[in-house]
This record gives sequence, structure tokens and C-alpha cells, in this order.
Amino acid sequence: MSLIAQPQTMHFEAALPLQSGASIAGYQLAYETYGTLNERRDNAVLICHALNASHHVAGRYEGQDRSEGWWDNMIGPGKAVDTNRFFVIGVNNLGSCFGSTGPMHQSPATGQPYGADFPVVTVEDWVMPRPDCWTDWASTSWPPSWAAAWVACRRSVGPSNTLSACATPW
Repeated sequence: MSLIAQPQTMHFEAALPLQSGASIAGYQLAYETYGTLNERRDNAVLICHALNASHHVAGRYEGQDRSEGWWDNMIGPGKAVDTNRFFVIGVNNLGSCFGSTGPMHQSPATGQPYGADFPVVTVEDWVMPRPDCWTDWASTSWPPSWAAAWVACRRSVGPSNTLSACATPW
């Protein structure tokens, strides 16, 4: 039986200072979760994508048979990242076209789409919004942008394990 994925968004009002010197306020991050967060909140696994994928890492969307997540063969009940055991979080990057605030979204300052005026974002910018999410979810594993995230947030998150892999062997 395939997981049914449910896209969600988390909204942040406070301005996020970016590495470029710009900032962005009133932004949202798209995400999906799979499995159940345990009472101790220590079974969370954050699955990050490289540069071009979305937060849809596993399962399929209701009524869309060919909508499997990009790591569906690895995440789910009885799979390598077992959702009977782990609470799995897939978070989309700021600036992407998959639901998180990006160039196609409306700028609060102008009321028009950001377009080319969307601020430049870096890997460090992608992980900086996440401590709020991580504090809520108590995540303990975060590939592949783990280095920037762990250095920036190690006091609030605690120990972490990392795994970085490609979907298909070379």
C-alpha cells in the first residue's frame, strides 16, 4: 500500500535576513510529513533535496496514480527509512517553484510577483528558516545541507546523523 502524501505549508511573518544582505518577510515553506512523531520527539528524520527537487519525497497524491515522491523507493512502511518507526519530514527550499515562497509569489511590498526582484538565496538561507520547523518537529537527521544547518543550529537541534546519497547508482 502506497503512502498518501498531503502537502502542507508553514507561514513565517518575521523577516528572514539573507546572506545577500536582503531579507524576506511573510514567506512560506512547503513540506510533507510521513509517519508519527513519538512522545519523546526523537524519531524525526529530515529529508533534504539537492537543488531541484521538491518536498514530495514519498507516497503519491490522492487521485494521481503517477505522482510518486522522488525517493518513494526508500521511504515508507518497511522501507529503508521506515515510516512505522520514523517521523519523516520533507521540506521545500525557499525560492523554489514547488510551493515555498519564490519568484512567482506576490511581494508584500509591491503586491506584484517578485519575478527577477526575488532576492538571491544560498544554501545557508535554505537552512536558516528551518530551525523554527526543527524546534517544532525535533528532527535529528538532515542530509544533504546538513553541514550548514548543523553549524547554524546545533544548540537548538542537538546531535544529528547524516546520510547523503544519489537516487541512482552511477
